[in-house]
Formats: sequence, structure tokens, C-alpha cells
Amino acid sequence: MSEKDAPADKPAGEFSRRDVIRGAVVGALGISSYAGAAQAVPSSSEDSVDLSRSHAFYGNAEQAGIRTPPQRYTFFMTFDLTTTQRTELQVLLARWSAAIAQLTKGQTIGQVEPVRDYGVGFDTGEALDLGPASLTVTVGLGLKVFTDTYGLAQHKPPLLRELKQLPSDAMKPELTGGDLSLQACADDPQVAYHAIRDLARIAKDTGAASTRWTVMGFGRASAGKGQSTPRNLLGYKDGTRNIMETADFEKFVWIKDGPAWQRYGSYQVVRKIQMHIENWDTDRVSNQNDVFGRHKVSGAPLSGVKEFDTPDFQKTGADGNLVIPATAHIALAAHENNNGLKILRRSYNYTDGINNVGLLDAGLLFISYQNDPAAFETLQTKLGASDGLNEYISHIGSGIFFVPPAPPVGSYIGGSLFA
Repeated sequence: MSEKDAPADKPAGEFSRRDVIRGAVVGALGISSYAGAAQAVPSSSEDSVDLSRSHAFYGNAEQAGIRTPPQRYTFFMTFDLTTTQRTELQVLLARWSAAIAQLTKGQTIGQVEPVRDYGVGFDTGEALDLGPASLTVTVGLGLKVFTDTYGLAQHKPPLLRELKQLPSDAMKPELTGGDLSLQACADDPQVAYHAIRDLARIAKDTGAASTRWTVMGFGRASAGKGQSTPRNLLGYKDGTRNIMETADFEKFVWIKDGPAWQRYGSYQVVRKIQMHIENWDTDRVSNQNDVFGRHKVSGAPLSGVKEFDTPDFQKTGADGNLVIPATAHIALAAHENNNGLKILRRSYNYTDGINNVGLLDAGLLFISYQNDPAAFETLQTKLGASDGLNEYISHIGSGIFFVPPAPPVGSYIGGSLFA
């Protein structure tokens, strides 16, 4: 949409949530930007998207892509370190940082069309003219980084460790682990894809890392401050009670002690959760409501009438039973029932098409941030043991990473580690 074609009541390059949904199928398949599809339904509704918006990579606190209001799409990828050379790891992190800073401004990371006929383009070019689209790329460091191999064992964040075995785990080795992670989020799927594609090329070019597993997510499944609550692929609103306020970020998400290079870092937990869609779709909606503890259409807790009504977990019905079952997802995850514990959820829906027996292969790319991985383990242990949702989901992939704070201008991710 050109500036002259934009409706008078909506800035050029801006689309509403309703517009974006029109293009979601196209975007999720990675065919192109959804902008062309979105033009068909102009709207001035809430939760609009501005494709010219950008987020700085360099900074003096946390990395972008954590507190940042979730964008529409993500491309998440993990890497295995393939070098034993400390300097090669440094070069990779430095080149990634420089490239991310360019990408988040909507710029290329090098020539797309070299002058010489035999030249190879450094930037792959598929995001030309698409704008920044609120791109953020968040870099995570796995356990292997903090080993004697790279002379960094003494710098290992104190709570970074492998997650313990959790109920309902059904892990596939090819979807588990990793030494580095990249979480690219944007309001255009092609912008997110382009970022990961070019960063993966840099990893290969340096010889420092190779790709391990990846998920392309669409239709954010968590809300940030000021955003309407989205729905997961089971049709329920997801993220109604997510962390929104600064005080909760300070208490539950950011690391506030230890050496300076760790402060305003966080621990990233990633889970690929497969949903058994066909089984869910044949269940009666009243039972689905009991599984989540919410009404499907309104998102209201079963004890209330509006989405943001505080759930009453003690309320009983005429039959004497709890209105919100004790095994309901919101009851088990609620901070009121977990000594006040909260984590930041930043999840996305995903689809891998159909599986080898012709069933829909889809689910949730669950991403959480917390200042102690034990917080996730506490909640998931409870959910994995008793959640009524377990009949319809399987945790098939997992990773844990330390996400350091943003580097200052002139440095790079983890730069002070190597000083």
C-alpha cells in the first residue's frame, strides 16, 4: 500500500489485527509479506501493526524481544557449536551482533547484487523494501558456551543447567538442546525468516556453528502490555494473565545480581508442544471449557463473565463442585495457587503441515523468560502431572539458554565475557 493509497484515518504502512489475520495463512507459509492480502480489508480497530516501526538492538539493559510487545511471527532456531576455538566463537557473536543491528533497522547486511558478475550476494535480499516490521532478534547462550573449551567456565550463570525430566515429556532428540539460540520476531513473516536465514549463513561462513532445530511460529499466542489477547490453535485466548507490569519484570524476569554482564539478562526456556488437534476437535465444548477453566468465546474464567475477571478458584456450583475444576489449566498455573510465582510467556502457534499418518501436525512454540529456570520447572511439574490438557498435548522439543543483556554500541553479545 503506498502512502497515497492509505485510508485517511490510518497511517501508511499500518494494518489492524483484523487485516493481518487475513494474510496469516499466506504469511505462515512464508510465501510473502501479508501486506498485499491485508489491503483488502481496511480497518481502524485495536492492536494495529506499523511495518515501519523498529526496535534498537544495542542498549544498556535487556535485549529486545523479551519485554517488547510480541510481534505477529517468529522464526526460532538453535545451533550446535562446531568450533573449539574461542576466537571463532567471538567472531560469530560479533558478526551476529553487527548484522542484527542492521536488520532491525530494515537494512541489508551487505551487498545483494554485487557489481562483479562472479560476485556472490552477502544479503539474500528477500526482505528488500519490506521495512523493519518491528523485527527483534534475541540471542541465547547454551551450556556449552560456558565451558573450559572456550575458557568461559568461570563465567557460567549460576542457575544455567539442563532442565530436569518433567511429566508429559516426550522429547525427540532432533528437537532438543542446542548451544546457541536465535529468536527472530517480526510483524512480517518474511522479515523474520530473512533475519534467521542470513544469520545462519554467517554461522556457516565462520565455521563456528551449524543449525540444529527450528520452528516457524505464526499468530502470537501470548499478549503483551496494550495488546488484545490472542488465541492458541485450540481456540482459547492465551496470555490473559501474562506478566505486563514493570514491577513483575523486575521481580520475576530480570537477573538483578551477579556480575554486570549478567544483569538484565534472563533464562530462556523453549518447548515445542504438539497438539493432538483431531482429538480435541471431537470433544464437546463444555469439556474444553473445563480443561482450560475459561469460556471459549469470551475468554472469561468459568467463575466470571468477562475475560479479565479475576478467577475465583473456590467458587462452587449448584451441584457443590468447583466451577473451575482443580485440574483446569488456569487453576494449576495461577500465581494464587503457586505462592505468587509468575513467568513471562512469549509463545507462538506453529504448524508443520500433516504427519505421516495424515493428521494435522501443529501446536505451540512455548517460550518463557524467568530469572530462575526452577520457576518453569515448578509450574510444568504441576501442569504435567494434573492438567486436563495433557490428554491433548505432548512436549516434543526443549531447550534452555541464558539470554545476556543487550550489548552497548561498539560491543557485541557477551563481549565482556571475553575481556
